[in-house]
Amino acid sequence: MLARLVAFDTTSRNSNLALIGFVRDYLDGFGVPYRISTSAGGEKANIHAIIGPQAAGGLALSGHVDTVPVDGQAWSADPFTLRRDDGKLYARGACDMKGFVASFLAAVPDFQAKPLQRPLHLCITYDEETNFDGVERLIDDLNVSALKPALCVVGEPSGMKPILAHKGRLSLNVHVRGRPGHSSEPRKGVNAVHAAAEAIAWVAADVRRLAKEGPFNPAFDPPYTTGQAGTVQGGSILNIIPEQAEFSLEWRDIPGDDATRHLDRLKAFVAANIEPAMHAVHQDTGFRYEIINLMPRMDLPADHDLVAAVKQVSGSNDAGTVSYGTEGGYYQNAGIATLVCGPGHIAQAHQPDEFVAQSQLDVCDNFVRSLADRLLT
Repeated sequence: MLARLVAFDTTSRNSNLALIGFVRDYLDGFGVPYRISTSAGGEKANIHAIIGPQAAGGLALSGHVDTVPVDGQAWSADPFTLRRDDGKLYARGACDMKGFVASFLAAVPDFQAKPLQRPLHLCITYDEETNFDGVERLIDDLNVSALKPALCVVGEPSGMKPILAHKGRLSLNVHVRGRPGHSSEPRKGVNAVHAAAEAIAWVAADVRRLAKEGPFNPAFDPPYTTGQAGTVQGGSILNIIPEQAEFSLEWRDIPGDDATRHLDRLKAFVAANIEPAMHAVHQDTGFRYEIINLMPRMDLPADHDLVAAVKQVSGSNDAGTVSYGTEGGYYQNAGIATLVCGPGHIAQAHQPDEFVAQSQLDVCDNFVRSLADRLLT
């Protein structure tokens, strides 16, 4: 099953419809009902299948099938052909996260043979690696269909250890409009690159302050909200005052903090300290903020019944937290108790020669079947 899934190049810039078509045919072969929800342009799709009672409640197993690119990476072999070597399975997406999806799809006939008293939901989404549009569209469809699960396990790579919480993430692009002119007459123009640099310098200083002053949550590494400017561009040639600049920002906030307050503080600084001098030269200058994504935090209480079940079935006595984000926060925001548990390790994801260990898949294969027994029969 994993070999079939990784053979589809579902890099986020591509359509995933061929893979979804394969899954539909596979489910049709077992008579499993499903719903399809598509992106605005129709070039990508989610699939939500239900085994057992066609009703709300029960458990969802969820995974995304889009992947990061292989461009510029030094792969030892074709990244879209599964390769087995020394107990490891190599391919783009093998770890993040087609391995988990392959496990629950391969288990479909076993799920059907179980006396399920509550529904088992199988959810496959698109665009997790970019803007999380897929899971947002899926949740919209869950609300329309009234088939929302009560519990969810998102199978991101965690070494089959339950992850109860992760940070949120606010990402945005900041557009700066200046006023062009000759560089020999700087007072007649507005330098957009300088304005952008002042704002970026404020962000850099503020994230250093957060590292020193908090707030802190010792469950995370690092135990505070982080932020950075990730890209910056602007200007054309050196002797022209740059009219345009653009940079990207992100904050990853711990539970108990709120990334939007840091953006509000940046906006206040810019409005008070940078834009007045720009507007004094020309009113048609300034900053524009374009939010790309506001990924919610995930934070499941350690005493939740789902935690006890996953610990017992996975054989893990520990439950952790991570600083990277997942679709789990979206499910939790929708009122679905959610944690992360899946095969492989995040250090192996997004890398050339990405792999998942066969032993991790073996544990996952047993995990999905046993969890269904524990929670649904």
